Amino acid sequence: MARNEEKAMSALNRWTAQKRDLERANNLGKSTYMGGALPASATFGPYAAKKRPKIASEVTTVRECEHWRSELVRGVAQKIKEIQNAALGEHRIRDLNDEINKDLREKGYWEDQIKALGGADYKAQAPKEVEIYGAELASHSGYKYFGAAKDLPGVRELFEATVVPEAPRKTRKQLFKNIQPDYYGWRDEEDGMLLLAEQEAEHEAVAKEVARWKAEMANRPAKKARKGQADEPKSKAEA
Repeated sequence: MARNEEKAMSALNRWTAQKRDLERANNLGKSTYMGGALPASATFGPYAAKKRPKIASEVTTVRECEHWRSELVRGVAQKIKEIQNAALGEHRIRDLNDEINKDLREKGYWEDQIKALGGADYKAQAPKEVEIYGAELASHSGYKYFGAAKDLPGVRELFEATVVPEAPRKTRKQLFKNIQPDYYGWRDEEDGMLLLAEQEAEHEAVAKEVARWKAEMANRPAKKARKGQADEPKSKAEA
């Protein structure tokens, strides 16, 4: 039974391959492809017979720029997956890392061309996962190390010894250069909200003091009466 299933699968594979070759031959060089949706890894279609242009500015359509950018993204993702294997050897790992950085730079050129043609601005969006996997040295801006390349001889030491340079200290002249009168409070009278808050606080303080003064004045006659009552027994005793 298994033999019959294997024969059927083999025949299906041959038929699929023949159909793909026929579609590729019929659509070679055409600007549109009418054979249905193409898979991401298709080797046929409108751009199958074309080689990716070396200069992105020569392409004048957003659709073609998107195609070449997607091709680069897929290639970079595949190479990042491959470079995780430390058993590839130092030379192969270095070559892969160089190829990834080269493809990322080229992808940036295509993104610039897409934006210039009125397409999406990919650089303004969040970085893709294929880029955030890389580590960048502070002294080598623009070049990233991926996967096993981070542990190569000489590279690991650079990452361990990397120290973020301190910003140069500003002189007294630079510190006082941009100071405005607001820093010293010379323009507080021009701030309407601040004046309003000060008036409210002043009214509250005045009202509080007036209430305290009235309470003292109301209690003053009662104190005098109690003092007079306390002095009467003393005067009778002296008499």
